[in-house]
Amino acid sequence: MKKITLLAAGFLIGGAAFAQTGTISPVKYGIKVGVNLPKYHFANDNGDDSETKSTTNFHVTGYADVPLSTYFYVQPGISLQGKGGKFLDYNDGDIKHEYNTLELGIPINFVGKVPLGPTANFFLGAGPYVSFGISGEDKWTAGNSKTSRDLNYGSDSGDDLKRTDAGLNFLAGFELNSGFNIGAGYGLGLTDLRPNGDGGNGKMTNRVLSFSVGYSF
Repeated sequence: MKKITLLAAGFLIGGAAFAQTGTISPVKYGIKVGVNLPKYHFANDNGDDSETKSTTNFHVTGYADVPLSTYFYVQPGISLQGKGGKFLDYNDGDIKHEYNTLELGIPINFVGKVPLGPTANFFLGAGPYVSFGISGEDKWTAGNSKTSRDLNYGSDSGDDLKRTDAGLNFLAGFELNSGFNIGAGYGLGLTDLRPNGDGGNGKMTNRVLSFSVGYSF
């Protein structure tokens, strides 16, 4: 956890130093909060793809908005991301499972901004992320019976999910000169989350559709 915090802090401080020594406008800092609609994607060697149903979760992201040129910015940050998905476990007699996980992520997005008059911009961006599982819960239903348990992170066959995830973020939205912004995003996980890397469902990755509101200063 300490290494993660130091890495993100290094990105933020480095971005601020760049902006202060350049001729373009200084760096801004911001926060975004919003809703996540996460699910899991499965792909096997035969080319068959499937997805779970989405669950509802949240995200909170602090970031720096570092100008590289008039219309191009880099946005490193630190993010709390709620992820998961709803699916049936056919091996357990059609038991319904709902995974809800909380991850600490480090996104680095590269963002282009297009002016929409004197007071607003349209932005579009993409970039990599890496995240680390903090906690998780499996809520499962069998008939009228409901119960829950904590998910186990690790790489052994008895674990539920790998702790580390990596992938790509895509985002778009609008921002006002006052600092207020609204946006939508999509997280494309690239890491196979299954601890033992095998099984009939193939590779398991995160997919996260999100909507946010934020403010920068």
